[in-house]
Amino acid sequence: MEMRAAKIEIPGTDHGAGANPAHIMQTATAFWASKVLLTAVEFDLFTALGNQAMTADQIGDQLGIHQRGRYDFLDALVAGGFLQRDGDGAEGKYQNTPDTGAFLNKNSPAYIGGMPEMMNARLFGFWNHLGDALRTGQPQNEIKHTGKPIFEEIYADQARLGQFLEAMTGFQAGNFMMLAEKFDFSKYKTVSDIGGALGLLSRIVGQRHPHLKLNTFDLPPVAEHAQQRVDEAGMADRIKVVSGDFFADPLPKADVITLGNVLHDWNLERKKVLIKKAYDALPEGGALIAIENLIDDARRENLFGLLMSLNMLIELGDGFDYTGANFKDWCSEIGFKRFEVIPLAGPTSAAVAYK
Repeated sequence: MEMRAAKIEIPGTDHGAGANPAHIMQTATAFWASKVLLTAVEFDLFTALGNQAMTADQIGDQLGIHQRGRYDFLDALVAGGFLQRDGDGAEGKYQNTPDTGAFLNKNSPAYIGGMPEMMNARLFGFWNHLGDALRTGQPQNEIKHTGKPIFEEIYADQARLGQFLEAMTGFQAGNFMMLAEKFDFSKYKTVSDIGGALGLLSRIVGQRHPHLKLNTFDLPPVAEHAQQRVDEAGMADRIKVVSGDFFADPLPKADVITLGNVLHDWNLERKKVLIKKAYDALPEGGALIAIENLIDDARRENLFGLLMSLNMLIELGDGFDYTGANFKDWCSEIGFKRFEVIPLAGPTSAAVAYK
């Protein structure tokens, strides 16, 4: 959706010369477009289309979309760049774009719809309480209703745990692929991925670098899910699924320790605990890699990183995202000697600390 508006001269103000409200309205109504896309994922529209073209009535009848909304809904997806349409009116046929066909069709190996599914089912409603989070500093998720922290709530339910793991997996795939290409793993023999979920980082890095042996480490309820994915990839001889609590248990020793979207979950004290545990699990010359939506040091440019940090407020209260300079300072305190930041996909980077 794009809003155009002429520049407006505001009498009696210096700063109003040439002012334009378009960006304000574009952002204020952005949730409309977001909800259209998230609902399309909820309806599994992109999977239903697959590689075929269908009319609005065929789609509406198959997915149970009322006549009143089906054309507006589908044409909004066309205007937003998420569907293509050949022809107009009742005879027009809709089909996936290359992107939605690759990433939002469940039959595609590149499917990343788990994150939009979770955003729609959980986060969309929680963000309605951002004001409460800013006033109180308290999370606005399930804990408000159950009194249980988010991870305890999610990990207690296998169905919700499965959705959460799928969301985390799809969210990170592109970043892990770029890490496997950009970081020089040739000088190392072993990797431990901490908070490894379904073992995606281990699978991607392991496929790209066949000389490596890898551990994927997460809480015990995750092990069955992770082992299934490792077995399906035919990599059980190279990837070991390790269960444990990264605050209570030692981390599996390795030449490289990776943390994919883990540090931002925690307050500063716990961040430093995890960095120290990683330091202790590494040999001299080993590397700690934190894959995060690193906020730029001046905190002016990486909007997604800043929004993700607000999401951590809503989800966890005291969790927060951080800058590369923050990471360097924390790791220096613990004893790491050398640092670099490797840009990955979009707003994400790999912050690397060498022991």
